[in-house]
Amino acid sequence: MAEDHSAGSNRIDLVVFSSLFPSSARPGAGLFIRERMFRVAQHRPLVVVSPQPWFPGQSLIRRLRPGYRPPAPALEIQQGVRVYHPRFLAAPGLMRRFDGLSMALGSFLLLRRLRMEGARLIDAHFTFPDGEAATRLGRWLGLPVTITLRGTEVPHSRDPALRPRLVRTLKAAAHVFSVSDSLRRLAFELGTAAEKTEVVGNAVDIRIFHPVDRAAARVRLGLPEDAKVLISVGGLVERKGMHRVVDCLPGLVARHPGLHYIVVGAGGPEGDMRPELEAQVARLGLAGRVRFLGALPPDELKGPLSAADVFVLATRNEGWANVLLEAMACGLPVVATDVGGNREVICRDELGSIVPFGDAAALQQALHAALDKVWDRAAILDYAQANQWEKRVAQLLRAYGPLLANSHAGMESSPAAK
Repeated sequence: MAEDHSAGSNRIDLVVFSSLFPSSARPGAGLFIRERMFRVAQHRPLVVVSPQPWFPGQSLIRRLRPGYRPPAPALEIQQGVRVYHPRFLAAPGLMRRFDGLSMALGSFLLLRRLRMEGARLIDAHFTFPDGEAATRLGRWLGLPVTITLRGTEVPHSRDPALRPRLVRTLKAAAHVFSVSDSLRRLAFELGTAAEKTEVVGNAVDIRIFHPVDRAAARVRLGLPEDAKVLISVGGLVERKGMHRVVDCLPGLVARHPGLHYIVVGAGGPEGDMRPELEAQVARLGLAGRVRFLGALPPDELKGPLSAADVFVLATRNEGWANVLLEAMACGLPVVATDVGGNREVICRDELGSIVPFGDAAALQQALHAALDKVWDRAAILDYAQANQWEKRVAQLLRAYGPLLANSHAGMESSPAAK
């Protein structure tokens, strides 16, 4: 394992580059990236560059839509790590295919300064636009770039205008991580050499996610002690599929008359379906059975998760959904759609079940079976505990080591370093 460093050290090894990262303006954005990279920061000093979209006059839009592109401070210190938020020009809905170039231009001066502070590697998350911007910056500054595929690459790869850019970006990367094997196979399809790819799945922090007393958790939520309870956690957007679960509830209630459904989450950049979901609940006569708790910080999720019987995620697209492991760490079996890396997480029957996306009957039947089954909660907890962060971080450090060493050697021998 790499030598230990203080995250507060003046020396920098890595620049984490991602437009999706928690900030005081958007505390829930990209938590899964911070979970991974702040653990790396315990071994390799790093800073975060999280470019933010901007255009003249966008503050006027916020008068009508207060949550629109909330402004993040130029610099924050999070857990001793510097997090920068440079702006890049991005008009809403216009010319978004230029975001990669614009993001690179907006971050160039900052990256150049960080290179002078010793930065030797750019670690980007998502191939477009972040990875494209990072590989441009790497080329301009002579720095190697790693990219992590996290799931948006699936729809982007189907876009004839974006697919060639994904190919070029991944080819330019020194190393390519993916959070699931399905995404690694997509990287192969996009022409990425197998020898520079590897899967580094997400993991779970069992200090935060663990079972709490179920009866007490139900009392806090006002749920009957003997009720059957489903739960979903995620953004209230079409992709996450809470409306697909609500559609199943009338049929489920016929067999489980005391059924309740808890929904944890809020709208985000992809939209906000809460009004539509509430109307759907009313239309189906489910008032009183569906509870919308809004967004909750990670350390408050274990309560609702422990109060439930089954976790369900009827999502359209995922890379590797952290929330599946978080639910399992609270002892819940999972029912999820067969997209992205979901099958890789729910890899055994004792953990839950996988259903085809778009098959409402299969989803309803799987939920029936999951609610009826007596689950081995101890086996589910053991699986979650076997998927903690330490192994993932060790794998990342092994991959970074040669890239950092080669980058240092190249910088030492360059004319600018002499």
